Amino acid sequence: MNIVITNSADKPIYDQIYDRLKELIMTGEIEPDLPLPSIRGLAKDLRISVVTTKRAYDELEKDGFIYTIPGKGSFVAKQDSSLLKEQYLRDIEGHYAEILRLAALGGISDEELDHTFKTIKEMI
Repeated sequence: MNIVITNSADKPIYDQIYDRLKELIMTGEIEPDLPLPSIRGLAKDLRISVVTTKRAYDELEKDGFIYTIPGKGSFVAKQDSSLLKEQYLRDIEGHYAEILRLAALGGISDEELDHTFKTIKEMI
């Protein structure tokens, strides 16, 4: 499992861990019921605080991506396809909000945004 964090990123370290593990889970790179590294082990590997790693794991558990068995560790939760779709929609909404914010700052019209979106969609 490859998790890279950076101190120069705009996001806090626990968010970087959360985002990377969520991505690995949502794409199926980490299969359901597989164990995650221990909180202490991951903290040691990343050279960060155990508290930071625990916060990322707590957020992942709260959002249904992992589950914890006391004394055994944390594991990847089975993902319901409708819940995954909902999560993708929430992520998309966040990206759209940022796009609209940037467009407003740059004076970009709705028509220009629509054209840009169509152009990018054709390229993919």
